[in-house]
Amino acid sequence: MSLRYSDEQRLLADSARDFLAARSPVSAQRRLRDEPAAPGFDPQVWRDAVELGWSAIPFPEDFGGLDFGCQGLGPIFESMGRNLSATPLLSSVVLGGSLVHLSGNPTQQAHWLQAIITGKRRLALAVDERARHDPSRVALEAVVSGDGYRLQGDKFWVVDGLGADAYVVAARTRGQAGDTQGISLFLVPANAPGLTVSALPLIDSRNCARLQLDQVQLGGEALLGTLGNGWAALETALDRGRTCLAAELLGMAEQLFETTLEYLKTRVQFDTQIGTFQALQHRAAKLYIDLALSRSALMAALATLDQAEQDASTRARLVSLAKWKAGDTAIKVANEAVQMHGGIGVTDELDVGLYLKRVRVAQSCLGDRDFHCERYSANA
Repeated sequence: MSLRYSDEQRLLADSARDFLAARSPVSAQRRLRDEPAAPGFDPQVWRDAVELGWSAIPFPEDFGGLDFGCQGLGPIFESMGRNLSATPLLSSVVLGGSLVHLSGNPTQQAHWLQAIITGKRRLALAVDERARHDPSRVALEAVVSGDGYRLQGDKFWVVDGLGADAYVVAARTRGQAGDTQGISLFLVPANAPGLTVSALPLIDSRNCARLQLDQVQLGGEALLGTLGNGWAALETALDRGRTCLAAELLGMAEQLFETTLEYLKTRVQFDTQIGTFQALQHRAAKLYIDLALSRSALMAALATLDQAEQDASTRARLVSLAKWKAGDTAIKVANEAVQMHGGIGVTDELDVGLYLKRVRVAQSCLGDRDFHCERYSANA
């Protein structure tokens, strides 16, 4: 396993870094927070990102994709983390698009994948039903009704759920909450009668929604894959999303670390640069080690996602290790950045606080540190 991106991936990383630094820097996220836009991101920036081919990276060429694999997404999400850039790449492409590709029939794939790749339509995944991520606990009920299905229940933590054209909803068609068998996936249009979408405010000011499904009637064509067998595809898509979030977390952590090092070199107290204080040097050295370990875990996870022959248990361990380690490191770096910047570290005028808030949300999204420790142990 290489700890470095390939030449092609580094070119993609350079392109993403330059594009986001120019078009979607941290100041843009401040504007989105202070002057909220309906989708939670800049639509023009997303259209330009689509033109660069970002939305086509993980999909096969037969569907209009670039067939670049999940490793191609890693450097982009790192750059997004460094710039706190908001796009629907995770929700629509990595999560929703993956499920249509993995489970959809030819008609569903033809209808949705090209629209997702071109950015004309957006999907969002609705899986969580409580504050803590645990996809096996799906309890939203889907019962056979005529030639279709009727859905009843609530979903929370729907990333980029506001303004999505449709939702991939995980529902239970048999069994009980906690069973992995009996989970089915449905495509629910945003304008479906009985569906209510409301904003779910979070501290990072991103687009997040709650769905309330009150006797939502769907036709048989809404089912993705086979009835009761959606778990394997759902876990695969979630692992892709978890790894992309790990890359974003690492990008945020590295940017915060570099910013803090620069501050230690320039801030003077008692006629001495505070970076010369041995106690601060030791703390920074520990963070550097954590960042190196996080990159190692991330690269292993990205590699395993592109290996079709990799067994699910190994993939689960490597992905959970990467998400846990990147989240743990990002929280440590963010906390140290606030403390090492002193009083100014808790003020809104400094970007550190924005990173800290996004780190907290991204660390919890698709499984926090406790969830992934338990998952790693269960697959050991």
